[in-house]
Amino acid sequence: MPSETEEKDTTTVVPDMVEGTEPIKETDDKDLATVVPDAVEDREPVTETDETDARPDNPDTVDDKEPATETDEKDMTTVLLEETGNKDPITVSAEEKETTTVIQDPVEDGNLAIVSTEEKDVVPDTAEGKEPVNETAEDAAEPIRNPDEPTAEEFVTLPRVPGTLSFVTLTIAIVETCERISFCGQIAVFQNFIQQSLPEGSPTGAGGHKGVSGALGLGQKVATSISTVDAFLIYAMPLLGGYLADTHWGRYKTITLAIFMYLLGNAILIVASSPPLLAMPKGALALLITAIVVQAMGTGSIKACTGTFMAEQTIKDRPKIKIKSGKRVIIDNELTVARSYQYFYMILNIGAVVGESIMVYAEKYVGFYLAFIIPLLFFCICPFIMLWGRKRYVRVKPTGSVHVKAWKTTRMAIRGQWSWNPVKAYRNLTNPAIWDSVKPSTIPLGARPKWMDFDDNWVDELRRGLKACTAFCFFPILWLGINQMLHNLTSQAATMNTHGIPNDFYSNINPVVLIITIPILDKVIYPQLRRWKINYSPLRRIFCGFLLATLALMWCAIIQWRIYVLSPCGYHANQCPTSQHAPISALWQAGPFALIALAEILAVTTGMEYCFKKAPPNMRSLAYSLCLLMTAMASVIGEAFIPLSDDPLLIYNYAVISGLLCVCTIAFGFMFYKQDKEERRAFKEGRTMIVLAEREVLGADKDQEK
Repeated sequence: MPSETEEKDTTTVVPDMVEGTEPIKETDDKDLATVVPDAVEDREPVTETDETDARPDNPDTVDDKEPATETDEKDMTTVLLEETGNKDPITVSAEEKETTTVIQDPVEDGNLAIVSTEEKDVVPDTAEGKEPVNETAEDAAEPIRNPDEPTAEEFVTLPRVPGTLSFVTLTIAIVETCERISFCGQIAVFQNFIQQSLPEGSPTGAGGHKGVSGALGLGQKVATSISTVDAFLIYAMPLLGGYLADTHWGRYKTITLAIFMYLLGNAILIVASSPPLLAMPKGALALLITAIVVQAMGTGSIKACTGTFMAEQTIKDRPKIKIKSGKRVIIDNELTVARSYQYFYMILNIGAVVGESIMVYAEKYVGFYLAFIIPLLFFCICPFIMLWGRKRYVRVKPTGSVHVKAWKTTRMAIRGQWSWNPVKAYRNLTNPAIWDSVKPSTIPLGARPKWMDFDDNWVDELRRGLKACTAFCFFPILWLGINQMLHNLTSQAATMNTHGIPNDFYSNINPVVLIITIPILDKVIYPQLRRWKINYSPLRRIFCGFLLATLALMWCAIIQWRIYVLSPCGYHANQCPTSQHAPISALWQAGPFALIALAEILAVTTGMEYCFKKAPPNMRSLAYSLCLLMTAMASVIGEAFIPLSDDPLLIYNYAVISGLLCVCTIAFGFMFYKQDKEERRAFKEGRTMIVLAEREVLGADKDQEK
C-alpha cells in the first residue's frame, strides 16, 4: 500500500490509454474529483509526490497490487485501483470542493502514474507521439462562445450601430412629455401672469389680439424671481425622488405616485387663475406659490426616474452581431443608450412645443384658467400608461439605503484632502489613492465601521460614479444660459416687433430645432462619423455644447444692444407702451434659440447618457438627480443676476453669462482631456461602461414587482 506523501494537495491521476478499461464513475455530485480507471493486469499503481512539476515518467512503483489510498486531514480522497478483471467501479470522495488535475499521457513503461499537484493544469488525451496540450481549468470550464457575441477583433473591425427602441420603451417618454407640456407651458405663461397687470375689461387675464395678457402686475424682477424659484424647486426635488426610487419604492412606483402629486398641484393652479381669485391678487399669489411647491414635488420625482427608467428598458444583453442591409454589424449597448436619451429628449420637447403653443394662445385669447386646464387633461393620460406597462416594464429592485453609506464613504475618503489652494485641492481630491484607503480590505476588522458591510468593488463603483459627476460641475453655468429662454428672452421679445404673434411664443423655436435636429444627428451625422472612424465621444459632445451656448448668449447681448439703440425709449425699452416697440423683428431671436437647442442636444442629453453609463445600478436615480441638481444650482446663481434682469443693464446680463460660459468651456476641455482619451480607447477595444452592471441587475429582477 502506498502511503500519503503530502497533506492538503489535490490528487492527480493519470489513466493509461488501454483498450477495454472500464468507464469512469464519480460519486460526488459537486466536487471535481479525479477518477482512475481499473489498472491493467501486471501494471502497478504508482504515486508521485512532486507538487507542481510532477511528470508521469518518475513514478514510485509498488510491488503489490493493492489499491492506493491517500488520506488528507481536511479532504479524504480514496482511490481504489483494482485489476482489470475486477469490474467494480472506482470511488473518489472529497469533503471540500477542490479541483484535481487529470493528466492523461501514453504510458510506455506499463505503469500508471498518480501525480499530486496544486496547479490546475489539465492535459487532455493526446495521440501517440504528440506533445500534451496544457489548458487551465478556467479554460476547460469556459462555455462555448456564442457566435452572436463579437470577439475583441470584431469590436475593432465591424461597424457598431444602436439597437431599435421598442414601443414599451417609448411609452415612458410619453409620461415625461406630458410633464413637459405642463412645465414649459406654465413657465412661459408665468412670466406674463406675474409681471403684467390684469388688462382692463378682461376678468380672465386674456390680452386679446393686440394686448399682452397679465394678472398680478408685480413687474419683471418679481416675475423672474418667482420663475427662478419654481425652476430651482423642480430641479432640486429629484434628490428626494431619486432617493425614494433607489432605496424604497423603485422607479415604477415613484413615477406613479408622483403623477398623482402633480395632478393635485395642477388643480390648485387652476383655482388660483380663476376669475374670482384674479380679482384678489394676494389670494391668487398665495395659491400660486402653494401650487408651485406641490407641483415641484411631483415633477421632481418624475424627472428623477423617467430618463433612467427608459434607458433600463434598452439594456438586456451583451453586444451582439446582426445582419443589417447584408452586412454584419455590432448592436452596441452604449450607442443604444445614447439613442434612447436623444429620442427621450426629442419626445419631451414635442411636449414643450405643444405646451407653449396651446397654453400661450389659450392665455392670450381665453384666459389663464384655460391655459392651466390643458396640461391637466394631458396628465390624466399618464396613470393609464403606467397601469398598462405594469407587467411590461423592466423594473429594477430597490436596494435599500445605499446613499447614506455612499455619503459616509465619500466623507471618509476626502477627509483631510481639502485645501484653500484650488490646485492642491483638485490634485488631492482626484488622487485615486484616497479611495484605496477606504476599501474594506485595507481597514482592519476591528477598526472597520459597522456600516461598512460592502466589498472593495462597491467602492470602485462609487468612485466611478462620482468621477462622472465631476463633469456636471460646469453645468450650472450652462443651465444659467439656457434658462434665459424662460424669462428674459420672453421679456426681450415683448420689446420687439412680434408681427402679431404672442411674445412668449417665440421660445418654441428652441424645441422645434431640437425635434428636427435629433433625428438628423442619429440617422445621418453620427453614422457617417462612425464610418469615418471618428469617435465623437460623450465628453467631446459636452465640450461642443458649451461652446455653442457661449455663442448663443453673445448673440442675445448683441440683440439687446440693438434694442436699446433703436427703441423710442432708449435704454428703458421695457417701460415703453406695447405699441412703441423697437423696430427690430423678434425673428432675430431664432439664432440664440437654435444655438441653445444644439447646445442642449450635445451637452444636456449627453450628460444624462453619461450619468447612466457611469453610475452604479443601485444609485442611478440619485446620480441622475445630481445631474438635475445642477439646474437647480443654476437657478440659485440666477438669483444673483436678478439686479441685471432689468433696464438698462440687460446687455451686461447676457455678456457676463456668455463670458462665464467661455471660461467653463476652456476649463472643461483641459480637465477632461485625459479622461476622454482613456474612454475613447476603451470604446475602441470594446470595453463598455455599462454591460456587466446591467447583466447583474436587469432580467433577474424584471418580475420582482408583480
